[in-house]
Amino acid sequence: MERSSDWMEEARGDLEHSRSDTERGFYNWACFSAQQAAEMAVKAVFQKMHAEAWGHSVADLLEELSKSHKLPQGLMDAALELDKAYIPTRYPNAHPRGAPKDLYTKNEAGRLIQYAEEIVNFCAGLLSKI
Repeated sequence: MERSSDWMEEARGDLEHSRSDTERGFYNWACFSAQQAAEMAVKAVFQKMHAEAWGHSVADLLEELSKSHKLPQGLMDAALELDKAYIPTRYPNAHPRGAPKDLYTKNEAGRLIQYAEEIVNFCAGLLSKI
């Protein structure tokens, strides 16, 4: 069963969640949700292609996607930065000291949200062509 629209809806919801968390000062969760938005969007494309998409690395998923679709310049760099928010935003032992909630900034969250938006928009464009 092809459910790319469900994956894309989740991606958009994760983006909205990241914006909400930024407004409320939960910058670590905003960064994590931005990474999730990008991951869900790329997985939506794989769904539409009836292909398997395993793992949580946006960069790895885009690398696989680049075998069949040309990626815009800079998208891979955005994915690599987003991937750095997958684990350390949630686990204190990913940092030498401090709780993740105290280690992320509004500027960082804003940048990752922008990167996620770029990936979501790219994937939405691909979905309309597949």
